[in-house]
Formats: sequence, C-alpha cells, structure tokens
Amino acid sequence: MTKMAPELPIEVDVETGVWTTDALPMLYVPRHFFINNHVAVEEALGAERYAEILYHAGYKSAWHWCEKEAELHGLEGEAVFEHYMKRLSQRGWGLFITESIDLDAGTASVRLEHSAFVYQLGKVGRKVEYMFTGWFSGAMDQILAARGASLRTLAEQVQSAAEEDHDVGRFEVRPLSTDPQATGESREG
Repeated sequence: MTKMAPELPIEVDVETGVWTTDALPMLYVPRHFFINNHVAVEEALGAERYAEILYHAGYKSAWHWCEKEAELHGLEGEAVFEHYMKRLSQRGWGLFITESIDLDAGTASVRLEHSAFVYQLGKVGRKVEYMFTGWFSGAMDQILAARGASLRTLAEQVQSAAEEDHDVGRFEVRPLSTDPQATGESREG
C-alpha cells in the first residue's frame, strides 16, 4: 500500500518546475536512471575510486544538511542523527534504521532495508551501497563538532542485501585513529 507522506513537504514552483523539500532544491528522477548512471561511472573509474569520491562528497553534504536542519528545528545530539535517517528514508534510498549510537564513543550502527540499489541491481554478490558511507560519518562529525568534541569518525559498509547471504545492509561508524597515516585513514571530509 502506498500513501502520501505529508510530513515530507514537496513544493513545486509552477513557473520554474523546481522541486523543493526542507528548503533545498531537489531533482526528481527515476531510480533506474540514477542507478544506471551510478553504475556507468563506477565502471569507468573503478568501484574503489568512485567510492572514495562519493565518500568525501557525501560527507560534506551530510555535514551541511545536519548543521542547517539542527539549527532550523532546534535539534541536537542523537536527535539530529535520527532526523537525518528519517529524511533519508523518506527520499526513496531505502529505510535507514539506527541500531545503536554512542556520541561519546563516536560509534553508530545503521541497518538499511529496502535499498534502492538492491531493488535495481538485485543480488550481485557485493556491497553496492557504498555511496551512503560518507553520509553517516559526515552526520556524526557535524553532531560531534556542534557538541565541541574534536573526535572524528569513519564509516564503512559491512554488508549488503546485494550479497548472497544477507537480507539487509549494515554500516558501522567508528572513530578515526589518532594517527591517520598508520591506517591509511583520512581525516578529510
């Protein structure tokens, strides 16, 4: 059963055709169009390089979005992260469920059900939702910075419903090491 989500207002400017949600201009495209473009870029660059590019872009976007939404709605801490997961879930990417979050430790675990990538690509035997990883660390780091914490995080996809033995995707957020050179981790977002 499909129903409207009045808590997610979509405004369409009748003169320009611009779609807006949460005061942000949006693009409305078919899922297959986005996924086909995503796969084409992945094939051209290689999955590892493309994942790195998307991580940094997603990190910056999530930080900015969480900062603006926290200010607009008077949210802080875990409430910002939950608001972000709710909004991502309402935009067709999949259903994002925070299984655990510990701001003091800089950790979170997110489950992804009904992935748009898996719906489009099916069981391809590998993790396909790496595009989301930077989103989780960007959101976490913005929340930490707003609390005055210097701790920064790294997120990774640990499983995908596109893999044979899994029905859901899972992502883990953890603190960056104190020496990023020792592990090859980057503090840049």
